[in-house]
Amino acid sequence: MAIGRRGFLGALGAGGALALAGGREAVAYGGVPRPGVEAWPGRGRRAAVPPDWAALRQRLGERLVMPGDPDYPVQRLGFNELHDDQYPAAVARCASAGDVQACLEVARGHGIPIAARSGGHNYLGYSVPDGGLVMDLRLMADIEVRPDGTAVVGAGARLIEVYAALAAAGRLMPAGSCPTVGVSGLTLGGGIGVLARKYGLTCDRVAGARVVTADACLRDACESSEPDLYWALRGGGGGNFGVVTEFEFRTEPAPVLTVASLTFPRGSVADVLGAWQPWVAMAPFEMWASCQVSGGTPPGAKVVACWVGDKTGADAQLDRLVAAAGVQPATRSVRELDYLNAMKYMAGCFTDTVEQCHPVWEGGVLQRTGFVAGSQMIGRPLDAAGVDALATGRPGVDLLFDSLGGAVAELAPDATAFPHRTASASVQIYIGTTAAGEETATETVDAVREGLVRLGTSGAYVNYLDADQPDWGREYYGLNLPRLKHVARQYDPDGVFAFPRSVASA
Repeated sequence: MAIGRRGFLGALGAGGALALAGGREAVAYGGVPRPGVEAWPGRGRRAAVPPDWAALRQRLGERLVMPGDPDYPVQRLGFNELHDDQYPAAVARCASAGDVQACLEVARGHGIPIAARSGGHNYLGYSVPDGGLVMDLRLMADIEVRPDGTAVVGAGARLIEVYAALAAAGRLMPAGSCPTVGVSGLTLGGGIGVLARKYGLTCDRVAGARVVTADACLRDACESSEPDLYWALRGGGGGNFGVVTEFEFRTEPAPVLTVASLTFPRGSVADVLGAWQPWVAMAPFEMWASCQVSGGTPPGAKVVACWVGDKTGADAQLDRLVAAAGVQPATRSVRELDYLNAMKYMAGCFTDTVEQCHPVWEGGVLQRTGFVAGSQMIGRPLDAAGVDALATGRPGVDLLFDSLGGAVAELAPDATAFPHRTASASVQIYIGTTAAGEETATETVDAVREGLVRLGTSGAYVNYLDADQPDWGREYYGLNLPRLKHVARQYDPDGVFAFPRSVASA
């Protein structure tokens, strides 16, 4: 079982299995915040009367998981092992919008953090707040593809489940590559993925959403109903405005796709990245490509691509890249696949069944990983030699350059809440690590990010939350921040959903 695109792209590590020990019998509210991470808004201001957990237990039964319950050691965990020191007061496994409403009616107003969890991949662990309530949506994963191609998707569905259901109906939509990521968090932050240049971001495909807001009201958000909320949900970041329980997506017929992987010799980063940037910017919308720079002495370069079309067309495009770089790849793999298999290939679980692309929860063992990450957005082409210098002597560091442009750039920066429409690419800085190496990894991510800023990057992707991101409100949300803050005040005036990197906290 692979952990997704990071494992496939190479040098990012597949993550280790974690044997789970028993959890705490009691949770102390208000623990010490992690280094570099601000305290959760409202910490220390807890009301004298705690939430009526007994009332919520009466509603949810065994689906309310609390410390001391057999399932708590597993249910409390997020994907990033570095946040395993966070112990929620309760995990509510919600099976309906009504369950979410009941959670809010019981827990709001008591000063505890409240967060929804879809896939649990939040980089800073905000979906598993220490001492708070987790509304786990993973039981809400039904997917219906209607005859007109509209897909109704439960907010707890994983991407691999969405891909399988769409493929069975001969449809597709653009989304991310990690198969275990929840569709909700991905979509709400924008949804950068391997089909973005042809079909846009995932959030661009949202026709409507059902949302439980902080007042426990269920609302339908679309162009004609709750238009401000609808705008904010398309790229304004997960957890900011309410709990989405269901999405309605516009999909497209699924054509043949061609996927490719080219590994270049170490020492060729400046040539490959220098050629990749203008090549992908000028490529047809059908071509998406990622250039990965792996740190070392010297650094390495790899290009992974997805072409909407047949192998002949993909090869012609890739030949142009190789000629421009002036470096022959050490390995080159190009294959024509159907939609589902192409998504599995990009996810790193091509040879697995759909079920095997899920996390492993057997025998008390869950496959996860520990990592520190950050991001920047690229406007003008970067000095490739400068990037090579940043990666030199830093083994274990990976810079993932994902192409944007194409259909992403056809919308104005304020058309949806996603502000980075003019960016040519995003770059994620990623280091796999354990808790023992977290401080060093964080310092390295900070140094690389600062180096990229000196090279001319600006802005950051809200789905790659970074505890040390300077001026993070403006970097994540750009000129859309004032309107987003207005929407947050409108739908959550008391900050029920506020967290350290939320719109309300910016």
